[in-house]
Amino acid sequence: MAYDQKKIYEQAQEQIKKNNLFFIEDIVAFIPCTKTTFYEFFPLDSDEMNTLKGMLDENKVKTKSAIRSKLFKGNKAAELLALYKLICTDEERDALSMQRFDHTTKGDKLQPQFIVGSKDVAEETLNFINNIKNEGKE
Repeated sequence: MAYDQKKIYEQAQEQIKKNNLFFIEDIVAFIPCTKTTFYEFFPLDSDEMNTLKGMLDENKVKTKSAIRSKLFKGNKAAELLALYKLICTDEERDALSMQRFDHTTKGDKLQPQFIVGSKDVAEETLNFINNIKNEGKE
């Protein structure tokens, strides 16, 4: 079956607008050609594909904006909290969190907080510390 590239491109644009599409795969589902043909007609770096991607991105931005607007107009705590988490700073997000995990050392070396080893090593360490304390009393 022979496809008309110009017609397929026009149909792709029309379907993006008509159905508020977000993904390339969605376009292919709405137009009368195979995925292979679509990508042959409109390679990833082509002007046509870039135009279609731009249209998809525009739909995404409009939809995200509409969702945020609905959340803003809402009066339920969960809706307001969801919106706040979308727009807040990292510090504010940390303050809202019920749990906080810091998996970094922020460039500092890790300092062991306890002695790991055999009982003999622990006893030797304690004896050493006690000897130092006793020397200061003499």
